[in-house]
Amino acid sequence: MKYVKKRFNSYNLHMIKTDRFKTITVDLIFRKKITKEEITKRNVLADMLTFSSKKYPTRRAMAIEQQDLYACEVDFSCYRLGNYYNTDFSLLCLNEKYTEKGTFEQTIKYLADIIFNPNVTNNRFDTKSFNIIKANTIKQIASIKEDTRKYSLVKMLEKMDPKATYALHGFGYLEDLEKINEENLYTYYKDFIRSSGLDIFVLGDIDFDEVEKIFTKYFKFDIYHKKDNDFVIEHDKIRKIPRQIVESYPSAQGKLSIGCKLKDLTEFERNYALTIFNMILGGSSESKLFRNVREKNSLCYYINSNSNKIDNLLFITSGITKANLKKTVSLIKKELHSIQKGNITEEEIQKAKVRYISLVDEMYDYPSQIISYYYASEILNSDLPEERKKMVEKVTYDDIVNVSNKVHIDTIYLLGGEEDE
Repeated sequence: MKYVKKRFNSYNLHMIKTDRFKTITVDLIFRKKITKEEITKRNVLADMLTFSSKKYPTRRAMAIEQQDLYACEVDFSCYRLGNYYNTDFSLLCLNEKYTEKGTFEQTIKYLADIIFNPNVTNNRFDTKSFNIIKANTIKQIASIKEDTRKYSLVKMLEKMDPKATYALHGFGYLEDLEKINEENLYTYYKDFIRSSGLDIFVLGDIDFDEVEKIFTKYFKFDIYHKKDNDFVIEHDKIRKIPRQIVESYPSAQGKLSIGCKLKDLTEFERNYALTIFNMILGGSSESKLFRNVREKNSLCYYINSNSNKIDNLLFITSGITKANLKKTVSLIKKELHSIQKGNITEEEIQKAKVRYISLVDEMYDYPSQIISYYYASEILNSDLPEERKKMVEKVTYDDIVNVSNKVHIDTIYLLGGEEDE
């Protein structure tokens, strides 16, 4: 795999050459400092841009053009990454080795049309398209309550600190949606294009010079955006005694979410020791939480832990009955304290490292994951995959114990389980 990066005033162009795929993946990653009000606007805007454009004013017209371009696929996603909110526009198309010469350029031209030539008349987005997208957004926002596992995590983060950046979720907010119309959305679009940082990734069996030529031809806006370096969220206050909140919700199975803050991690701890610690604690079916809370004590339907190094948070989630809350939390604390006291074996450490390396190797089968690794290297200065595999081998017993003692339980939140009373 070969990698070349070209820097332009308005964006970075990252080109990754690999012959593992018959397709070419293009990812436009726009980022901007997050605000609550912009989350819903960004979701609606991204949906609008991929729904219709000035040249292809209906969903059907866009679908026909994509079929003519050998069934290329265009999609979007919006998500928070630390202090920023990202919007990705992704394109998947066949390499023109399997189609005809010039297809790739025509596909990139189509992608540029979606982004830079929106379905706008008299400084306002098309009303028919807007109303369809707005109705879809209402359904999306409502859907957050349907996934009680995810909803419990969202509510727990809000309880930890409603003013914190990590308390903002990406579903959008109804009160902000009602303020959006066709005119102010177009005003926001112009600001979004002008002020966002942009990284463009192109992955596949590509010619670097040809790709650069095509993108400089169709992506001509020229706005300088400085390099962002404040993605990571730091915590000023650490709660000495965790608080516990139980909220009613009409569900038979209670959803437990425990939020832990991470404080004063080194870069090595953040990127490697934390990952190995998390795998030992609750990141696999061989973890301490799975074996000792779920299997031995049969207290939960599922249990796992996940670390978010950019937010400096670690989550423990589980499905339990309300009657088992006290005992489950007690055992979770016991397992965490056990690691903090050094009760881990060399076998547990080696199994975690093998699993980590296996996950890195699996990444090579998925273009989106390869791009994610390179993007993380760009914005966080983290290591690329092969270097990561070498670095994780350097994690020691002491590193894991040290990082475990920087994990502080903050909020214990249980949602639902009403029928258990």
